[in-house]
Amino acid sequence: MTAGDVPLLPRGVRWRWDAVRGTHVLLGPERALMLDEIGHAVIAEVDGTTDLAGIAARLAERYGAPEEVIREDVAEFLGSLVATRLVEIRP
Repeated sequence: MTAGDVPLLPRGVRWRWDAVRGTHVLLGPERALMLDEIGHAVIAEVDGTTDLAGIAARLAERYGAPEEVIREDVAEFLGSLVATRLVEIRP
């Protein structure tokens, strides 16, 4: 993923709190991905309009971390979700 890529949740994928598991989950067709606190923070920023750089900047500010490090981590995380089709890049 590049800094200008805009991630979005594709049709049929949503995230929510799973009371049974006691964690946030990303739900897709025939799959569920349990999210830890960091994964949840990233997915909560995916709105279909904010690019990767913007997501990283907000997270870096919120957590007081270097933006470049956050951008790399977010790109890796979202890239893995793109590979599993739980996240898409806006055309």
